[in-house]
Amino acid sequence: MTDTTMPGHHAPHSAEEAIEGLPAGFGAGLPGKAAFWIAFAFALFQLWTAAYGTLPSQVVRAMHVGFLLLLGFSLFGNLVARSTAGRIWFWTLGILGFLTGLYNWVFYEDLITRSGFLNALDLTVGTVMVILVFEAARRLMGLPLTIIAGLFLAYCFFGQYLPSPLAHRGYDFELIIEHFAFGTEGIYGTPIYVSAAYIFIFVVFAAFLERAGMLTLFNDFALGLVGTWKGGPAQVCILSSALMGTISGSGVANVVASGQFTIPLMKKFGFRSAFAGGVEATSSMGGQIMPPVMGAVAFIMAETLNVPYADIVKAALIPAILYFGVCFWMVYLEAGKAGLKGMSKAELPNPWSAVKEHWPLVLPLAALVYLLFAGFTPIFAGTMGLALVVVLILGTPLAAMIGPFAFRMVFWLALGLAAAAFLKFGVNILLLVIGTLIVACAFFKGGRETLAICRDSLAEGAKNALPVGIACAIVGIVIGTLTLTGIASTFIGAVIEIGRDNLFLSLILTMVTCLILGMGIPTIPNYIITSSLAGPALLELGVPLLVSHMFVFYFGIMADLTPPVALACFAAAPMAKTSGLKISLQATKLATAGFVVPFMAVYTPALMLQDAGPMAAAWGYPVEVAYVFFKACFGIALWGIAVVGYLFARLSPLERLLAFVAGFSVVLALPWTDEFGFALGGLLLAFHWWRARKGSQAAATP
Repeated sequence: MTDTTMPGHHAPHSAEEAIEGLPAGFGAGLPGKAAFWIAFAFALFQLWTAAYGTLPSQVVRAMHVGFLLLLGFSLFGNLVARSTAGRIWFWTLGILGFLTGLYNWVFYEDLITRSGFLNALDLTVGTVMVILVFEAARRLMGLPLTIIAGLFLAYCFFGQYLPSPLAHRGYDFELIIEHFAFGTEGIYGTPIYVSAAYIFIFVVFAAFLERAGMLTLFNDFALGLVGTWKGGPAQVCILSSALMGTISGSGVANVVASGQFTIPLMKKFGFRSAFAGGVEATSSMGGQIMPPVMGAVAFIMAETLNVPYADIVKAALIPAILYFGVCFWMVYLEAGKAGLKGMSKAELPNPWSAVKEHWPLVLPLAALVYLLFAGFTPIFAGTMGLALVVVLILGTPLAAMIGPFAFRMVFWLALGLAAAAFLKFGVNILLLVIGTLIVACAFFKGGRETLAICRDSLAEGAKNALPVGIACAIVGIVIGTLTLTGIASTFIGAVIEIGRDNLFLSLILTMVTCLILGMGIPTIPNYIITSSLAGPALLELGVPLLVSHMFVFYFGIMADLTPPVALACFAAAPMAKTSGLKISLQATKLATAGFVVPFMAVYTPALMLQDAGPMAAAWGYPVEVAYVFFKACFGIALWGIAVVGYLFARLSPLERLLAFVAGFSVVLALPWTDEFGFALGGLLLAFHWWRARKGSQAAATP
């Protein structure tokens, strides 16, 4: 399968999600084609339920898990199993998993009426499904997450034998299986609902945009815009990762997709291997907090808190600017310290020419942002955004056949108006437009190739959704344990007890919990587990609800950058040709904002555009937001200078210490610390500038 339009082919620089234990593609021969068409059917099923929503939510969740198990095990059989017996075994497991979904669909009403009195077949199906979810998670996500979920499940069975306060009243086998395998408290809980309703759509949306050339647009735009800056190649990496993050929301996929291009470029221009890898890992992980799409966690958070998705995006806006601003700043300082310049303007593409050439790709993204902020649900916005990308891709070969430019413009205008009519006439009008385009494309060679691209994008999107979906399924075991046993209240009580005397200690405890959990599990289950435990505790201590959840979210992301198990850094290691640990140490330095902003937001929620503080009462809310933003910028900039040891010239050890103290004072939310930090920081910058100027004059004097 070498042709780019054939199933199973994998394009270079693809943003396919890195799945533990699974190579790219779908496999060879008949099993490979079968897995490809399963992925295609999975995508169509999810798009149909998203567009029309005629099935009960419970059925959609069960079928989502069924498809995940079928696709996951079939891919494992095709790509990993070494013997025919092994392949048959994995395909059997996949088919069994799919049958559990069908069982929930066929006997949906019967299962509701039998609730609390399940028969032997129900319990058998439920038990098989739980076992298969654990096995799929072990195979596709690795051992740490599976072990954590297993410990929670074991607690349900044996927790009554533990000492107080951990002991519970004890539950029999039937109750535990019913709780986890049926209803909406266990595996079919909120995380799998969000995976089925929102995340899948946006993963497929990203796959379509990537196939349509969005990655090329982002890279060319970033190269042209910031390539000439000091440390240009690294600045390009940051900007392209930030832009890619707006649609993919996956840190590791970003590393794999753009790192192949950016890391060698950075090394070629003189950056150290570990630093180049650190820049890629840090900026790619930031994609999860980059509006408008952000990561899958943002959708789970909106559903959990029952707030509009736009509120999550609004809260993430300033922290995202700070996060990427600090990355730019640290690279600028590092490049200055190493004497590295930017790239020559002559060898770089014109950013606006790139936009002019690929401008239609921006339209679906703009439509998505408009729909999200106009109050439409993420599922509607994502489905319509995806449909508009499909219209764009299918319309391109037809437009290419139209000779005169004016006629092409008329075609695009008519197509745009027809597609936009969904706002007034509903989803069917958009489906009619897509159907007409498919029929038109089927009659000539270029059109058939375009149809193949759409087909491949649907299948690739379904495969990319595997790790997220399986993580959401297995973490349902953790959530189910918390709701069944009430163990969360014990942890919450302990955190509140600590925080009653010292909120900062509670925050540190929560941060450490997130970082430790993140050593072995991805951001999504990390967020779900820690927000279930720490979120209510922080709320009880007076932290605004959204801020407490964002606090947990941020440190879930930071866990992928901090040693010893830094997933994003180890993904960058093969491209940087150095150890993941060395990359991790550099990434931790670069991600200063990710560690500081969550703490600042707890004490000054205006940083996340939340509750107003005393300054707002005196001067107005916009003034408070502007001041807090400036304060964060100044403090983090001083820390950057202290960490790198360079600004206008190399800093002395005393200057670095003073820069750190000044930055820390500005970040602290105590009386007079702001004034002290600004004064000390201002004096230090003035003195350092004077010393650097004097040194350069002395060097220039013969």
